[in-house]
Amino acid sequence: MHPIDPGSREGAGPPLLSLRHATLLRGGRPALDDLSFEILEGEHTAILGPNGSGKSSLIRLVTRQDYPLRPEPDDPPIRILGQDRWDLFALRTQLGIVSADLQQAFLRADGGGARNGLGVVLSGFFASQGLFSHQEVTPAMRQQAEASLAMVGAEYLSRKRLEEMSTGEARRVLIARALVHDPRALLLDEPTTGLDLVARQTFLEMLQNLAKRHKTILLVTHHIEEVLPQVERVILLKAGRVFLDGPKAEVLTSANLSALYEVTIQVQILRGCYTATSMN
Repeated sequence: MHPIDPGSREGAGPPLLSLRHATLLRGGRPALDDLSFEILEGEHTAILGPNGSGKSSLIRLVTRQDYPLRPEPDDPPIRILGQDRWDLFALRTQLGIVSADLQQAFLRADGGGARNGLGVVLSGFFASQGLFSHQEVTPAMRQQAEASLAMVGAEYLSRKRLEEMSTGEARRVLIARALVHDPRALLLDEPTTGLDLVARQTFLEMLQNLAKRHKTILLVTHHIEEVLPQVERVILLKAGRVFLDGPKAEVLTSANLSALYEVTIQVQILRGCYTATSMN
């Protein structure tokens, strides 16, 4: 099984994300090992893998929390929208990020106005986990924040305090926060963690609506059930390397997932949605 050669993919403009022989060390050992692929803007993509496959390290690479080895100064191993250097604030306006970890960070923070839904969304303008006295919220910002809440059907959460929301409600507000800049893409890291069955289905339906609005979705998960019908491409990771990369229907098969997880897995498809059952 071999990944697609990044140089073989074509598209208008620079790729949303380009990795070329990216290696990230953690504790002296490779968390990502010579990783290469490109994702085009508008190409809804899911990245799947078991625990320890490198998914979290990939997220930290994309969000610029960690940096890969750079053996060739003129050949950067990672580019986002064609750039290898980003001001973090500017990057967050182009790439909206949502994760369970971000929700926990808000709950730990003491951010005053960011304790209600509107405040959480407004904090996206400042890339902060709170609203502070030196941050000026303009009427235009407030209008955009309210529009973002409406886009995800969360207007009713505008005044509700974050700690009083269900996990599903809080996650919906974080999506609105990620959308407040009208970013080019959404990076979703295990987005349904902590949601019950009904809340997860409602949340995934909301993501489908965003995908239909041509907002590029980059989904990182170990749950095949989270792969939206709109996802065209799936990348499987194993031990920090690309295990398989290609069209969803060709990648998400019982044989491929059994080889990835090293157990017997049965894949089923119903109305474009995938489920997997371990047979061991």
